[in-house]
Amino acid sequence: MAERLNSADAALRVRAAKVIPGGMWGHLNAANLPDGYPQFFARARGCRLWDVDGNEVVDFMCSWGPIVLGHHHPAVEEAVRAQAAQGATMNGPGAVLVELAEQLTGMLPAADWCLFEKNGTDATTACVTIARAGTGRRKVLLARGSYHGAAPWCSPSLVGVTAEDRAHIIHYDHGDLDSVRAALAEAGDDCAAVLASAFRHDMARALELPTRDYAQGLRALCDQAGAALILDDVRAGFRLHLGGSWEAYGVRPDFSAWSKAIANGYALSAVTGAEKWRDAAARVFTTGSFWAEATSMAASLATLRELQRVDGPAVMAAMGERLRAGLSALAAQYGVGVTHSGPAQMPLMLFDGDADFRRGNAFCSAALRAGAYFHPKHNMFLSTAHGPADIDRGLEAAEAGFRAVSRM
Repeated sequence: MAERLNSADAALRVRAAKVIPGGMWGHLNAANLPDGYPQFFARARGCRLWDVDGNEVVDFMCSWGPIVLGHHHPAVEEAVRAQAAQGATMNGPGAVLVELAEQLTGMLPAADWCLFEKNGTDATTACVTIARAGTGRRKVLLARGSYHGAAPWCSPSLVGVTAEDRAHIIHYDHGDLDSVRAALAEAGDDCAAVLASAFRHDMARALELPTRDYAQGLRALCDQAGAALILDDVRAGFRLHLGGSWEAYGVRPDFSAWSKAIANGYALSAVTGAEKWRDAAARVFTTGSFWAEATSMAASLATLRELQRVDGPAVMAAMGERLRAGLSALAAQYGVGVTHSGPAQMPLMLFDGDADFRRGNAFCSAALRAGAYFHPKHNMFLSTAHGPADIDRGLEAAEAGFRAVSRM
């Protein structure tokens, strides 16, 4: 791939800096990415992205998770067009809301009902609110370092956050049931819920899948304490298991929070819950002017049916294993030590002895110039649009990255 040209991107950044604080917000701010990463994109299709300067890359971030079938998937886009022709944001929901709720409760063994919102923070916040309503308690247990959204009660940043916002949060250590027991003891009879991630996916460290004993132990501790078990499946949902990420462990949460892959890039999130919490869910006041918007629900219905049709998790796992094997072979070829972690559908590769991520950044910058969009310290994402040829093209670009690291 020829040397990247970024003049259009640079001009847009200058303009954005004048009208947007910091030029861009949160995790989408390309200033936090390795050198050369574009901020602005022109188009996307399948597992390919084109930035505003026309540079094409194989996409291994999938819009940070929402793209699960590939960009611009024909079945999803057709469903959106058909619904948009009838109505999108109306005085109330379309019939598609009921269809989608039926789809979710039909495919998720732990779901007897569902509510819809717009993003992951909406969903995790609603779960916590319903748990407090249903138990009459206040305390919520979170794993240290876990990410559950950007609201004051859970934001990883303390800027603008008060002590009162976190007054009823108690932390435990991921994977450590004794730590959970200690946190429950601290909460006493005031624990409303224990909130758990599908797996430990804290940024900038190796990922950890839960053990069966841990997942089942957490379920048992919640039952003993009379607290709700909330599974944050916002990031992993529908990539690991179509019945919920902990279904494979034999664990069914009281509530699950969903977003990202639920509608293949259209803005939607959901809370699903067990029957015993239905009354509490009906009593709390959660709402939003756009939460019943119909085109995103049509997109979700088409997305979920397509994932079922092709067995999406299996497709993504196979391609993720192909990617991981290829990266390992290249690392060995260039004498570079790497560690792989996480599920194959959501892989992370870290360079050994790279505490400051200099190697990871150098790898990503060189690979980007050669045509692949990787991330140095956040888990990546596969989609069903990634085929063998796409993985191999990504590995060609990755070789440029390993070559750059080997010269450091």
